[in-house]
Amino acid sequence: MSRDPRDARLTPEPPVAPDDPRPWPLARLGYLYATAVGFVWGCIWSTGRIERRQGLWVFRGMPKWTFGRGGSCVGSCYLTDRNAGRAVLRHERVHREQWRRYGLAMPLLYLLAGRDPLRNRFEIEAGLEDGGYVKKPSSPR
Repeated sequence: MSRDPRDARLTPEPPVAPDDPRPWPLARLGYLYATAVGFVWGCIWSTGRIERRQGLWVFRGMPKWTFGRGGSCVGSCYLTDRNAGRAVLRHERVHREQWRRYGLAMPLLYLLAGRDPLRNRFEIEAGLEDGGYVKKPSSPR
């Protein structure tokens, strides 16, 4: 028995890219909670400019002990002292999407992926060059 093509028009399947995994259950709640925590933490400790840039809340002037490495992404908040260039923010936007995908499981998954950014799948996905972990090869003259 063949399917009536009109049925497909009534209930179309949403397109899903194979490399765009669906969020984990309750990930949105975890992402929103992490964003709230990051926002409060940033408001408490930021001594610099706070701005919204391309979907990220960027908190500058944070004391170094309030974040890891050159900066930390918590939900949609990026906490840093002054490391907020264009490439770094592109890198941090990928981390924001990871938070959206995994929610509060993100810190545990990141920890399990290891401290070495060159082997950490979350840092590799976000881009090692943009994150400042490797230098871009210089172009030949």
